[in-house]
Amino acid sequence: MHYIIIKMKKTLISIIITIIFSSSVMAGTDGDNNLSSKNPGQVKDCFEKLNRATFKFNQVLDGAVFEPIAKAYRVLPSPIRKGTSNAIGNLSNLVTIPNNILQGDLKKAGENTGRLVVNTTLGILGIFDVAKSMGLAEYEKEDYGQTLGVMGTGPGCYLVLPVLGPSTIRDTAGSFVGFLGGDAWYNVTVKNDTQHFNDFDYYASRGTGALDFRAKNLESFDNLEKNSMDFYASVRSLYLQDRQQKISNSTNITNTQNDSDWEEIENQ
Repeated sequence: MHYIIIKMKKTLISIIITIIFSSSVMAGTDGDNNLSSKNPGQVKDCFEKLNRATFKFNQVLDGAVFEPIAKAYRVLPSPIRKGTSNAIGNLSNLVTIPNNILQGDLKKAGENTGRLVVNTTLGILGIFDVAKSMGLAEYEKEDYGQTLGVMGTGPGCYLVLPVLGPSTIRDTAGSFVGFLGGDAWYNVTVKNDTQHFNDFDYYASRGTGALDFRAKNLESFDNLEKNSMDFYASVRSLYLQDRQQKISNSTNITNTQNDSDWEEIENQ
């Protein structure tokens, strides 16, 4: 908890800087990009030609590397996949809890802190979701991009990042907030501070998290591509809808499986 409080102090300063940056970026728009929980709107694709080229590059990379590995991952026994997914979700609380607090949702922050403590200890580093059986509710993940949206910062232009995929100026800036605010992974890779995590923790969690997400969405993305006249536009629309729903804490669901339980996917 002490680590989270220290991180929040740094993050508050970073968020103020990012809000100023994001506001200046959007000052040159006509206001249509001010998408927030109170003002949903149309996000502009200001760099569409570049975005489409990057999207095509990501498709080739996915077909050559990520999709084959994800298919191999799918054949692993269900307990292994479920335990891996649980552990990744447990680690994500290190980002979710500070954002719960920044968004003023102390109830969720408290329950997520309880889940983190219980699952890290009794659940053996989060492999087993003991907190669920104890009645501690599981909530959606939160990130700094969502927090900026809750604070009223518009998304700016839509972006497609190499390897990382869909984003917006706000969400990309939100990612840097974590770094500037003392993100645990930044401390390991840049500052070489291994007090809480080491290099293996960083690369293993990032890589495994991406693999787990891709494996859960093999059918979702295949179906989306087959049924889309413009796959790029469909992915863009899906991403922006998903982000808006998360910012507004909507109960609606998208067509991707992110935090879904592996058992839920297998029983579909």
